[in-house]
Formats: sequence, C-alpha cells, structure tokens
Amino acid sequence: MTEQDDRLLAEMAVRNWIILALLLLLSLFWRSWSVSLGVLSGGVLVIINYRWLGRSLAKLLNNPQRAAQQGFKRNYLFRLLFIASAIYLLLVRGGVNPLALAAGLSVVVINLLVTTMKRLY
Repeated sequence: MTEQDDRLLAEMAVRNWIILALLLLLSLFWRSWSVSLGVLSGGVLVIINYRWLGRSLAKLLNNPQRAAQQGFKRNYLFRLLFIASAIYLLLVRGGVNPLALAAGLSVVVINLLVTTMKRLY
C-alpha cells in the first residue's frame, strides 16, 4: 500500500465517525430512544465490521499463503455470524427501530459515496 492509500483509509475512518455523529444528531429530531439507539448501534456495528474487514484483508495481502487464506475465510464467516447475531439481538431484545438501524448500518456506504464524489470532483 502506498502512503496515499494509507491516508485515504485514515480519512475514511475519521469520516465514518463524523457521518455517524451527523446521523445521530439527525435522529434526535424524532425524540425517540429507539431511533437514536438504532442509528448509534447500527453505525458502531458497521464501523467495527469495516475495521475488522480491513485488518483481515491487510493480513491476507501481507501473507498470501494458503493457511492465511483459510484463516481469512474462517474469520469472514465468524464476522458474518457476529454481525447477524448482533443485528438479531438489537432488533429482538434491544428494541431498536429497524429503519434507524438500517440508517446506522449505512454509514460506510454513505462514506464511500462521499469519498467517490470527492475524488470525482
């Protein structure tokens, strides 16, 4: 990875938190605990997932041996299970608003759109 790539990833990591903060502030207009908690929990969950995926990919690219590939696949499945379980618990036990959770889970997608638009213009 080049220095420019590292800088882009660092900018995106910071921008994820900024977008989450903006969405959380926007959720306060609903004056509902379940909406704000949904946005916050979805955003934190997707940011954790993004960082986890980034670290796994970096580890795989630095060591493309067969054992590392197997480890990446196991880690990928474990990560999916973790995310699915967390979403299930948030919806069933946590009482979060599903649309707010989806909005929070969109933090990285919004960030990718913003980054793409910034690079195009």
